[in-house]
Amino acid sequence: MHTILPFLLAMIAVIVLLTMWAAKLRIAYPILLVVAGLLISFIPGLPQVKIDPDLIFFIFLPPLLFEASWSVSFKEMKKWWRMIGSFAFLVVFFTALSVAIVAHQFIPGFTLALGFLLGGIVSPPDAVSTGAITKFVKIPRSTSAILEGESLLNDASSLIIFRFALVAVGTGQFVWQEAATNFLWMVTGGVGIGLLLARFFVQAHKRLPTDASSDIALTLIEPYFMYWVAEELHCSGVLAVVSGGLFMSANRLNFLTSASRIQGFSVWESFVFILNGIVFLIIGLELPEITEGLHDQGVPLRTAINYGIVVTGVLIGARIISAYAAMLATLIFRPNVLPRAGSIKRRLLMPVLLGWTGMRGVVSLAAALAIPITLDSGVAFPQRNLILFITFIAILLTLLVQGLTLPYIIKRWRLFDGLVDEESEELTRRKMKQGLKQHVYQFMKGKYENELNGHVGMEKFLKQWEERSKATDDSWMNDKTKLIFVELLESQRQYLSELNKDPKIDEDIIRQQLYQIDLEEERLKII
Repeated sequence: MHTILPFLLAMIAVIVLLTMWAAKLRIAYPILLVVAGLLISFIPGLPQVKIDPDLIFFIFLPPLLFEASWSVSFKEMKKWWRMIGSFAFLVVFFTALSVAIVAHQFIPGFTLALGFLLGGIVSPPDAVSTGAITKFVKIPRSTSAILEGESLLNDASSLIIFRFALVAVGTGQFVWQEAATNFLWMVTGGVGIGLLLARFFVQAHKRLPTDASSDIALTLIEPYFMYWVAEELHCSGVLAVVSGGLFMSANRLNFLTSASRIQGFSVWESFVFILNGIVFLIIGLELPEITEGLHDQGVPLRTAINYGIVVTGVLIGARIISAYAAMLATLIFRPNVLPRAGSIKRRLLMPVLLGWTGMRGVVSLAAALAIPITLDSGVAFPQRNLILFITFIAILLTLLVQGLTLPYIIKRWRLFDGLVDEESEELTRRKMKQGLKQHVYQFMKGKYENELNGHVGMEKFLKQWEERSKATDDSWMNDKTKLIFVELLESQRQYLSELNKDPKIDEDIIRQQLYQIDLEEERLKII
């Protein structure tokens, strides 16, 4: 304990420093973290980082998925659900199938079941990597919504493949009827359990005398509980966390106070940042142990690298082919729901871009490390070290090759020139704020018209919201005006919630304004 604790603290310090360096270099921080972990692993005398395979999913996945479900725009997910569904399920299945066939044909000793196991591990793209990379370039709201929504659901589909492949490897058989029934239960049961528990947690937050600290503590527990209950009932823990997180995110204004939302945002941002950083460092730190296992297995390092390169090529190719197939199907059956492209050239190149966003990361590593060391019979799990190594190569290559070139491709091909209208976003903000001012004025005039006449404090109160005065003198704010102030803030939240139903309004802009209202309410408490 006395040796591992300083090492863990040093890992966090390295994560922070490398993230700052990545921001200065304008590259995605997961790239630097993986390379740094690989270099650190060669330092002699460092303790080996070992994580129990049975706990790898439970430690990292629930909070990462829960936070992602709170960040994604549910309105945009509903709008682009066809594209998101096809990428999250059909593309993942096609990718896993492609990897299974290629691995079975070209890797000696790889059965079709082992191929599907590898395919399930490496098929889901990593949301953290894509988000970290695309923040350096402007992309349309529709594209980011598709990528974010896909990242939430593709983990579930890939892990379902992973679980069935594990059973097939362990038992040597695969019963389609039983698999179909289990698949249906995993999906419906996972979503149902997630929604049921989310409703319970919402009521718990409402009815219990919680403050900001206890609210945040509960939100840290909730994703783990959702995941654990679903897995105990043999459902998809991933879908439980995602569905529950989306439900709670949509109702956050109903059960969390402004203090809980503000402080919770900071706590969760830091918590998820550390978790992601640790995982990407572990990816690099695990390599020496994996290569030792390859040596013991008698697989030459160069041969294993070649296998990894081939599988990575299959991943990229399958995703690009799937993107073109999805575009073609949408053009034929639902041409009106295609994202705006602007020109034929852009429309033809867009699937290449979507295919090139398939960086692998956290989920692939977690799945690979979760492979048991031995089968139930006590025999060593076949090809475990080779699967781990191929997964590492796929993560490393997609991060380095795709991650470093994606911003350049977007800028060089000018795919989104004219599609990302910053002036339009700024105009939307101005219109929203003007609408809020008008809403405030009508609210005050309609409900407190008598108090406004001749009352200095109320006149100042109205002026402060109508003109957003910069004066710092808050001596006029008494208990009466504070109550009205809070009521007015709540009225603004309701106005923004209604405004968010407009499909043309970017939900991120609404959330930013809601955050400002929360800050205003907290400022009021210290006056």
